[in-house]
Amino acid sequence: MDDDKDSVVFRVLMFPWLAHGHISPFLELSKELTKKNFKIYFCSTPIILEFIKENLDENYLSDQCIELVEFHLPELPELPAHYHTTKNLPPHLISTLINSYENSMPIFSKIINNLNPDLLIYDGFQSWAPALATKNDIPCVHFSTTGAAVMALYYHLLNFGFDSHDSFPFSAIFQTERERKIIQALFEANEGVDEVLARCFEQSSEFVLIKSLREIEEKYLDYLSILSGKKIVTLGPLIEESNHNDENNDHVDIIEFLNKKDQSSVVYVSFGSEYFLSKEEMEEIARGLELSNVNFIWVIRFPLGNKIGIEEALPEGFLERVKKRGMVVEGWAPQAKILEHSSTGGFLSHCGWSSALESFYFGVPLIAMPIHLDQPTIARFAVEISVGLEVLRDENGNIEGEEIAEVIKMVVLDPKTGEEMRGKARELRKKLREKGEEELHVALEELRNLCIKNKK
Repeated sequence: MDDDKDSVVFRVLMFPWLAHGHISPFLELSKELTKKNFKIYFCSTPIILEFIKENLDENYLSDQCIELVEFHLPELPELPAHYHTTKNLPPHLISTLINSYENSMPIFSKIINNLNPDLLIYDGFQSWAPALATKNDIPCVHFSTTGAAVMALYYHLLNFGFDSHDSFPFSAIFQTERERKIIQALFEANEGVDEVLARCFEQSSEFVLIKSLREIEEKYLDYLSILSGKKIVTLGPLIEESNHNDENNDHVDIIEFLNKKDQSSVVYVSFGSEYFLSKEEMEEIARGLELSNVNFIWVIRFPLGNKIGIEEALPEGFLERVKKRGMVVEGWAPQAKILEHSSTGGFLSHCGWSSALESFYFGVPLIAMPIHLDQPTIARFAVEISVGLEVLRDENGNIEGEEIAEVIKMVVLDPKTGEEMRGKARELRKKLREKGEEELHVALEELRNLCIKNKK
């Protein structure tokens, strides 16, 4: 790299959507940019920035290479400040949050005028943000935090209509009739969201960033580029490494539990930070874990203000019956540390893209139990590349404990299927680590060159 070129400090305004699955990759990209002499302004709501302050290495903040910028949504009686994030947000308020966000252009306009950054990196649901940047002669780049298979399918449906599923050129990626109806209803209920998604790509300067790897999603990246008319630049997995020097001993018991178990014998169960299992779903998962007879760590979360005890939520006597081989954790667990442990042999997951990539990155096969939105596509992508098996639902969309148990046993206990899958997962882990670094380096150079070009 040219030393003179790299010595110029460019100021980047990061503006993610208000969900943890978006905040986290934007923050990881911010850290990588600071290593290349970019100054970061990370713009989000106070409740999210508070979370970042608590979890970000203080050196980034003390050195001021990452500066947090408060973004205050319009105040509404039904949407107090602690609901200015999708985390713990009651489902009936999601449309209220989106509407409030969409109406906050004047607030963001003041921020971008005051900072006058060299570059804006923006998310979805905010096509007005790149419009403001362009108006101020600031280059802007869209960052898609989900995978290329997902975005290629969405773009295909937007281009050819919701009855065009069967003409999608990659048969491994499909939607059930029930999933099709849900997605179509979602788009119809949020009129104009399809246009917003399209504009986010269209308004991006020269290229679009995506959290993916060409090595594993090449055909989907190429198809997405054809459909959108944009060059797609991959960033690699953007996984935060687990901190072995972490002084927080709150979860030492989890690591001790894993240390006592055989290699690849434990299933890690978690459904992300924003989805809350219903009582019926928890009961079926508990039944599946019990029937499978495997070791497990299960992280359970309850909605804010609507908490019931774990014993009350689970089948009677379950905790007592599985106490020698199972561990139920409430709230949060160190996911990266669990996934990288040699005793972990499978990840029963909702298949959010960040969780799926983290599982791939640590070489752990997915036991896929997708819930909604992009998750069924991600689950089928994991199956396609031979690092996952899907828990199938019945015709009404319900899960059954017997099906969960069968898939767990195939992944963890089956000497043929399980071992083959772990072998594929180890190969994928190597690709993500080696090629991911290369693709990230290229992407950072693309961003620097875009800033340089705009300064000429």
